[in-house]
Amino acid sequence: MDRAIFTADHLAFAELVRAFIDKEITPHHERWEADGIVDRGVRRAAGAAGLLGFFVDERYGGAGVTDRRFHAVLTEELARAGASGPAFGLHNDIIGPYLTDLTTEEQKQRWLPGFCSGEIVTAIAMSEPGAGSDLAGITTTAVRDGDDWVLNGQKTFISNGILADLVVVVARTDPGAGRRGISLLVVERGMPGFERGRNLDKLGQKAQDTAELFFSDVRVPAANLLGAEGEGFAYLMRNLPLERLSIAVAALAGAETVFAQTLDYCKQRQAFGRPIGSFQHNRFVLAELATELRLGRVFVDNCLVAPDLTAETAAMAKWWCTELQQRVVDRCLQLHGGYGYMREYPVARAYLDARVQTIYGGTTEIMKEVIGRSLGL
Repeated sequence: MDRAIFTADHLAFAELVRAFIDKEITPHHERWEADGIVDRGVRRAAGAAGLLGFFVDERYGGAGVTDRRFHAVLTEELARAGASGPAFGLHNDIIGPYLTDLTTEEQKQRWLPGFCSGEIVTAIAMSEPGAGSDLAGITTTAVRDGDDWVLNGQKTFISNGILADLVVVVARTDPGAGRRGISLLVVERGMPGFERGRNLDKLGQKAQDTAELFFSDVRVPAANLLGAEGEGFAYLMRNLPLERLSIAVAALAGAETVFAQTLDYCKQRQAFGRPIGSFQHNRFVLAELATELRLGRVFVDNCLVAPDLTAETAAMAKWWCTELQQRVVDRCLQLHGGYGYMREYPVARAYLDARVQTIYGGTTEIMKEVIGRSLGL
């Protein structure tokens, strides 16, 4: 399919990303999956290659490239390679906007150069054992004490939780103010009272470290408040659409890759003296998936170039593409037969890695709630 949204610059960037993946990620990813964590060096290599923080102003080590299609190129190429471990999308697409849009000049100078070089690994801590999709229900607290905030609480399912040097923590700074009482604090590696729990044993995306985080009387300098006090919930809501679009981009690219691999398999695999793809049922399954993928591609590409991405449009893209990915991977695994159940086949690994897509960034059910409310219901 012709991707009219991309220019020669985007295609050249895609070639750079593919070369980087072939050299720095693919040869190591299986080991990272076994270890449950990636080498820190891959982020420094990505920084040197210009893959991290390229949207950051040149004064702080970036390239000043704000075209979000470049984000999509990087996300798509990583998804096609099955490279879930490095989590560059988390760094660039999810955490990046907080560090570029909400930081003071002093904070920019302190954090952004390392963010762009890969020396600083970032994470954002929203979910808690008792609060996932309901961010207004968080119980982690921060109380002002002189020039510090004293932070207490627990977070879970935190991507990059083990490796992170900077963690944007969502905390309640005014217990009586509801959503207006939530603020964002940046906790740095080594702060007394900041402890990491176990690297969680996930179903898929094994190479990407995901941890529990604990905060016990952590004294966070007031200079580490991100944005304005009490505006944390508003900031989260403002940035979630781009996060959800990024997930949709990855889901669709992953689904397209599995489909292409399965189509090739169905042309080669023989049963009863003929390719299995030539049987009407299988041919119809592939025809249905090809059609759904084409529809999804048109929608997502439209979102990528839309001048104003609304919360409900991003929710539509997120739930539709992640649920589509589940259908595509499941039916493609079925077409592989017994081989689809073997982890040496990409479809089996994709089956495990894809399952979380309908959960993180807001569940499918929450996405439908966002859309339903936009309809005045």
